[in-house]
Amino acid sequence: MELMFYLAGAVAVLATARVIAGLNAVPALLYLVVSLLAVALLFYLLGAPFAAALEVLIYAGAIMVLFVFVTMMLNLGPQAAAQERAWLSPRSWAGPALLAALLLAELAVVLFNGGASAARGAPSDPKEVGIALFGPYLLGVELASMLLLAALVGACHLGWRDPRHGEG
Repeated sequence: MELMFYLAGAVAVLATARVIAGLNAVPALLYLVVSLLAVALLFYLLGAPFAAALEVLIYAGAIMVLFVFVTMMLNLGPQAAAQERAWLSPRSWAGPALLAALLLAELAVVLFNGGASAARGAPSDPKEVGIALFGPYLLGVELASMLLLAALVGACHLGWRDPRHGEG
């Protein structure tokens, strides 16, 4: 199981480096999804399946939908549509697809061998996670929610078009 942990960690680091070094938004978003899924697998391997599920639902799900909405709201016309088609070429999604397939194979091996509880002990109880999040980590949770609200307001501001002036 230790090898699986290091393999998932390497995928997370590699995908995150590709997010930071990427010049185009769409391939960077694909690598970000892979990075978030790798972190979720790391949580699972550490014996925290609830945290892994939250990682997938909140970050890889909800926040990535927010990023996709922002890219849709910033649609700048036919040139942007042509650029998006160029970004979604097989060359741009082959890397994230390969890393995601590696994570899927790793998850299959882990689940076939008995899951994370065999590796690290009993999983944490959702009640314990809730008590920790809204107890000593309440300030961090509230700061994260304010950051997400600021991101949403910024996305709405960037995507807003004045109807009196046509396109923008």
